[in-house]
Amino acid sequence: MAQHNELGKKGEQLAVDFLLNKEYSILEQNYRFDKAEVDIIAQKKNVLAIVEVKTRSTIHFGNPQDFVKPKQIQNLVKAVNEYVIVNDLDVEIRFDIIAIVKKDNNYKVEHLKDAFYHF
Repeated sequence: MAQHNELGKKGEQLAVDFLLNKEYSILEQNYRFDKAEVDIIAQKKNVLAIVEVKTRSTIHFGNPQDFVKPKQIQNLVKAVNEYVIVNDLDVEIRFDIIAIVKKDNNYKVEHLKDAFYHF
């Protein structure tokens, strides 16, 4: 597996662990609909957190959260709309980013709530 894929998988696992530690329930990982893949769908009380995980080995080219593009956001919104309808959910929806930067053998995890879109 390519090194960037391994870093991405490690980042997603760190994000799941982070959310579990913050008392979120993980409902889905890598949920796919149409052209979108939602990294994590988590719930805490009546809030459905749609979490995009961005992991980088350096911030030399920008912060991880800077790499979420408008088309990706549009696809995520469609996927989440489908997920909510199919599962007949009555929840508040929030779009978050978990930005992770690896430095040496340590990882800095930052949870950005309401990062790019809000219903």
